[in-house]
Amino acid sequence: MSATRAGGGVGGYDRQRELQAFDDTKAGVKGLVDAGVTAVPAIFHHAPDSLPVLQQAAGDGDTVAATMTIPVIDLSCARREEVVRAVKAAAETVGFFLVVNHGVAGGLLAETLAAVRRFNEAPAEAKRPYYFRGNARKVTFNSNFDLFQAPAANWRDTLFCDVAPEPPRPEELPEPVRHVMVEFSGAARELAERLLELLSEALGLARDHLREMGCAEGVGVASNYYPPCPEPHLTLGTSRHTDASFLTVLVQDGMGGLQVLVDGGGGRRGWLDVPPMPGALVINIGDLLQASARSLFIISLS
Repeated sequence: MSATRAGGGVGGYDRQRELQAFDDTKAGVKGLVDAGVTAVPAIFHHAPDSLPVLQQAAGDGDTVAATMTIPVIDLSCARREEVVRAVKAAAETVGFFLVVNHGVAGGLLAETLAAVRRFNEAPAEAKRPYYFRGNARKVTFNSNFDLFQAPAANWRDTLFCDVAPEPPRPEELPEPVRHVMVEFSGAARELAERLLELLSEALGLARDHLREMGCAEGVGVASNYYPPCPEPHLTLGTSRHTDASFLTVLVQDGMGGLQVLVDGGGGRRGWLDVPPMPGALVINIGDLLQASARSLFIISLS
């Protein structure tokens, strides 16, 4: 989660003009790669991150404790109270955890990743009709939703589909993902509802409390694609952020690169790698769920 050179205003270039010129191509970062770019444009340069990457291995004084690993939770565990305890501990500490035996078919996950790759690796002219900024469409493709506001652009293109409560019409979806997007989002939503039940119990509430609050009513699928980068030390695929949602269900491919900001104790904070685990899904507690949990706790004390 680091880069080695800042880019804002480097060399006195006209940043807004460069951003607009990039956006006007409607080809995204993949368009730069297809054009044969050999240097990362300045609009993508990120300032260095001051926090270290923490190691999970034991054996020397600089490593973090074993408690700083990303928890892996088996949802098929026979004793539900054990699963609730594990989810509660992960949500209260790291805010991230991996789930296995989650009920989402491995074939569906693999085909969803393959379909997203097919869309992004199609010719630019096939993707341009979907290139759009704003919320007026259920299906949009662009590079960096905050392109004109962020200090530096990320080396990433995104296909976003607003799939619930009202899914897009089939013809609104790009052909490469049409056969899997709604099916995948439905499976992810079912998993999210199961997790919300576990989190409700972890909060000492009725099992259906968070679900009845509508925490899984709206579902959006953001499919991020990270093209090959000629100078990866200068940029980031996704910069530091939190998810403005109740819950995120994340599918990783085998490339890795996902990191979580953790507190190792004693004021030691840093980035912890989340290595890909075949068949597992990454769960992130979002901002809305954290705010809701705090409100529920305050109400329970009043």
